Parts: sequence; C-alpha cells; structure tokens
Amino acid sequence: MTLKARLAEARLLLAPGVYDALTALVAEQSGFEAVYLSGASIAYTRLGRSDVGLTTMTEVCDTLSTIRERIAIPIIVDADTGFGNALNMQRTITLFERAGANLIQIEDQTFPKRCGHLQGKGVVGAGEMVGKIKAALDARKSSDTLIIARTDAVAVEGFEPALERAEKFLEAGADVLFVEAVKDEAQMREVNARFKGRVPLLANMVEGGQTPIKSAADLEAIGYRIAIFPGGTARAVAHTLQAYYGSLKQHGTTAPFREQMLDFDQLNALIGTPELLAKGKRYDG
Repeated sequence: MTLKARLAEARLLLAPGVYDALTALVAEQSGFEAVYLSGASIAYTRLGRSDVGLTTMTEVCDTLSTIRERIAIPIIVDADTGFGNALNMQRTITLFERAGANLIQIEDQTFPKRCGHLQGKGVVGAGEMVGKIKAALDARKSSDTLIIARTDAVAVEGFEPALERAEKFLEAGADVLFVEAVKDEAQMREVNARFKGRVPLLANMVEGGQTPIKSAADLEAIGYRIAIFPGGTARAVAHTLQAYYGSLKQHGTTAPFREQMLDFDQLNALIGTPELLAKGKRYDG
C-alpha cells in the first residue's frame, strides 16, 4: 500500500521521531507503519546543538539514505524551508525523493529556521511559500511522493492568518497540511473543522511545547490523519544517557544498570548480526 492510499483511510497514522538507522530500525520492529525523520533530532544528536537552522540539507539527506537502506516502511522527512529559495527547494525534493523519502515536509519560516516551538520565529510572505510549494511539486518524480505544507504563522501573525495561509497552500496543491504550534484543543478542532475531509492534517506532539499533548486516539477523533512525536525519541535517549553515565561514573561499573541495558548478544540479535554473518558466508571462497 502506498502512503497516499494509507492516508485515504480514516484511521490515524502514528509516526515516531527517528534520527538514525538504529532508532528507525527499532521503530519498525515495534510495529509502526511509518517514521518521522526529525530535523531537530538530527541537530540534537548529530551536532549536539539546538534546532536553529544549523543542520544542512546534505546532512539530512545523508541521514535519510542510511535509514532507507535499513528499513522498508515509509519515511516522513523534515525538509525545513527547503534550505533556501524555490530552486534550493527543488534540489532538496529531488535528492530527498531519490534517497527514499515518501512524504516531505516543507515550511514557511524565514531562513535560517528554528524549532516551531521556540520563540522568535519569522515567516516568509504567503506568496513566496506558494511558489516554493509549486516548485516542490514540479520537482518530484512520482505523485506518490507527497508534500506536507507547514505554516508557522500562528506564533507570528495569529491563528486566523495561519488558517488563511493553509488555505492558500492547499490551493497550491499541497498533499498534507500542518498548522504548527496551535495553542489549545479549541484551535485544533477549528483547524479540522475547516480542512477535515479536504486534505489530510498533521498534528505535532512536542513534550513541553506550545500544543497540548493528545493520544493518537484523541487526535484521530478530532480529525487528524497523521500524528508525529518528533523529538520524544531524542529526549528519552538523552534522559537514559544521563542515568547511564551517572551510574557508570558513580559505581565504576555498568553492573547496577545492567537490567536497563541490552547485553552484547541481545543488541546483535536486534540489529541482525547472525543473519548478516550467515549471508556473508554464502560468498566465502
């Protein structure tokens, strides 16, 4: 089933955030139907930095290609602003599609962008974003490669102007709409009242962010078709690392933490080492 066909169904698609091949593999093994490659999480994990536009297009594309080589399920990719103007957007779409993206998210922030739940964002004119959406649609090779149009205008221009932008983005041909950082359930419901049934809508669940956290069941009932939990993976891993390193420093051994870890054989089983070694033997001289 293509992602386009899956989104035509009424049930919500839940996509956890991933940032490398290992997190994507574990997500796939956990039974998720799709994953979300978070630009913020790449900044957190690859650079050890904040999501303030420091990550480059080639770094995201390289990460995407390593994930696609390892998993089969659809990948939703955060392409930020397209990393420049409409021509940059077209190059980004071309390379991301070639690297295995199924659904590519673009946004109307000024460049360099920042996390949608940080203060101090700016947005380009609606006309410029419409042009970038059209450029993205023209650049894709397959109509099964879908484009998410995200607006960050709620925090910059207000809720109603954000809805007007989303309307223009839909008219431009966006396959999915994403109104970022809505502030409460009433706004979530109003977004769906306006667009539900016309286009799939995406909800972004950021722990501690501007939008209230809802379960997948609640979001489906409101009308959303996709829910992403983009940064939860990095936050969970960082929390675990703090505990692990703290324990190792305190005790000088991993023994007190052993029950919270995979051992050598368990990790190799997870990543498929026995199968990989068996495959290699077939080519031994």
